[in-house]
Amino acid sequence: MEISQLYGRQVTDRQLAPDDIIQLNLTGENALLKSGFEVCCQRCLGRTPLNEAMLPNGDYYCRNCIQFGRLTNRNKLYRIREPNQFDIPSEILTWKGTLSPFQAQCAQQLIEKVAHRQNHLVWAVTGAGKTEMLFPMLTESIRQGKRIALASPRIDVCNELFPRIQAAFANIDCLLLHGQANQYFYSQLTVCTTHQLMKFYHAFDVLVIDEVDSFPYVNNLSLVAGAKNACKENGVMLYLTATPDENSMKMIRKRQLTLDYLPLRFHQHQLPEIKFIVERQMKRQIDHQKLSSKLRKIILKWVTQQTPFLIFVPRIKMLAPLYEAIQKIVPSTVAGDTVHANDPQRLEKVQRLRDGEYRYLVTTTILERGVTFKNLDLMVWDANDSNFSRSSLVQIAGRVGRSRERPTGDVYFVIRYYSLKVQQAARQIKQLNRKAAKLLHES
Repeated sequence: MEISQLYGRQVTDRQLAPDDIIQLNLTGENALLKSGFEVCCQRCLGRTPLNEAMLPNGDYYCRNCIQFGRLTNRNKLYRIREPNQFDIPSEILTWKGTLSPFQAQCAQQLIEKVAHRQNHLVWAVTGAGKTEMLFPMLTESIRQGKRIALASPRIDVCNELFPRIQAAFANIDCLLLHGQANQYFYSQLTVCTTHQLMKFYHAFDVLVIDEVDSFPYVNNLSLVAGAKNACKENGVMLYLTATPDENSMKMIRKRQLTLDYLPLRFHQHQLPEIKFIVERQMKRQIDHQKLSSKLRKIILKWVTQQTPFLIFVPRIKMLAPLYEAIQKIVPSTVAGDTVHANDPQRLEKVQRLRDGEYRYLVTTTILERGVTFKNLDLMVWDANDSNFSRSSLVQIAGRVGRSRERPTGDVYFVIRYYSLKVQQAARQIKQLNRKAAKLLHES
């Protein structure tokens, strides 16, 4: 094994051959430490009561990060300091696009925050062009020899982000890491899920976490600790979101985070606003796989105008019957499918919609954020359901109108009644649009 494979990493004795440990002259440390009546894991920094961590043989283990392989008090962790040994190309940024004046202001803020080592949150509406706003900061950081990671809680977001980063920094060997892409090599620029950060230790000078309010990162103490552990002690953490959670806002109030706010999309058009359709008999429509005339009319309009569309459902069990109901409406030549988080063909199905092979997908919240489809329309089935939060509804609505060619589109919420949650989602989008209009007026 090349020693560079371990730079900034933390691996267990189970992941190393004994010869590697000897040849590389590695010194390990105990993976678990006992402190009073608790066990402290050195990989995820999680603490477990001793009586809950005990194994039948008297050993103890960490249950917080067991999905990465069980660690017991008999295991060792091996870490090697990150040396930042990178070859810097003469041309770093190969992206030839331009930022709007508002995007450029946010981009300059990011450069300054990294320079002053200040943790920072960018709160920007869906479709504001957050990825492109990172490019100047990434360019400067690469030029300075810094190691950088762009992490997201969702695989789909990473798969969407990685080719854009690759294209923008074509002279840099970028790395993609998640559960379905785990071929590791030493790289200056890494795109990964937040789970993968658990495998790093003081590796990154700059760590960007996109969709910081998204499951499973939000409120997950192990993932939050793992991210901090992956960042160098003098490194910078940057957060991106369109719907900040209460923890982020609390950190801002405590001045642990600085904030930049952009209520305007990159094409400077407003967010499509939510239209409500009240349906009292949704369960009956699902059970009989027969939609109301109003819903059929909307779907047939989308078919006629030949735009792709998404139908979001709150629960997996609703996918098949709603899909069958749509099949009864659309012509047989209009192909579609269902998709959810555990679907083995999930990535292929999303790509088929993007390529035009599919015209629609019936989906769970797995596509609520981080994915972009041109000319999209969408409908949320039973938006009152508890599986939809206010922020997820705003994120879902934000899938529409993201292209310059068609900055508009339909966003329908099918509801049983006007609950506080759906009203808050609609109100938030209207407020953002008012702020965007004011920003344009003042510029």
